[in-house]
Amino acid sequence: MARTFYPFVGESDKGDAPPLEDMVIYPARIAVYDDAAAAPRVVIVDPQAVRPYLEEITQVVTSLSHEQGGTIPFMVIREIVENYIHACFMSPTISIIDGGNTIRFSDQGPGIPSKDRALEYGTTSATEDMKRYIRGVGSGLPYAQQYMVDKGGSLDLEDNIAQGTVVTISTRMSSKEHIKARAKQLASDADLSERKKLVLEYLKEHGSAGPTDLQTAYGKSLPTWSRELSALVAEGLLKKTGRRYTFL
Repeated sequence: MARTFYPFVGESDKGDAPPLEDMVIYPARIAVYDDAAAAPRVVIVDPQAVRPYLEEITQVVTSLSHEQGGTIPFMVIREIVENYIHACFMSPTISIIDGGNTIRFSDQGPGIPSKDRALEYGTTSATEDMKRYIRGVGSGLPYAQQYMVDKGGSLDLEDNIAQGTVVTISTRMSSKEHIKARAKQLASDADLSERKKLVLEYLKEHGSAGPTDLQTAYGKSLPTWSRELSALVAEGLLKKTGRRYTFL
């Protein structure tokens, strides 16, 4: 019989209580940066059974971020916390910064090889064991990203330093999202030539460009792209830093 699955509401089916081997062994560390000039306050969530562990992290992070003045909702935070199950709960660390408006979730798990696909609805690596604790239908990260972007914020996925993943959610637009938004805004200008639009498209994908980059990507001569870049600077659409051109 089909049933609706809501994590963290105390289901009464036989799989509700995890066996002992499903106990988490790593504590979660939550660092609250409430003063840029001081070391963070650190809150520890002790290892315990999987479901209460995920629930406690979600509740503590939500409470601490809102105490700082943040507005990221419980449901979005929960979706990111649930993804720790994919990292086998290896060294989960959460940083609350920017007055609670930016939260960074890191781990030292196997990482996410295909980050673009991880942000697509319906793409999931959840095993049947994992689906005892999370929905596992590939909706968590896409939903969180859509919510943050719709509210003018961002969700970024990056590799951790040695191994694992860093997920950053913020009510502020990331530099990557700013670049995309700026490119879209400028590309809508009907007065721009096709070559100038190619420059903007390249910047949208790569963040910065030089004449050689554009020649490699689109052909034409180096002087041609130098002129296009200089013209965009003169029009107040780009800036030059060293030998690279970026959006203002």
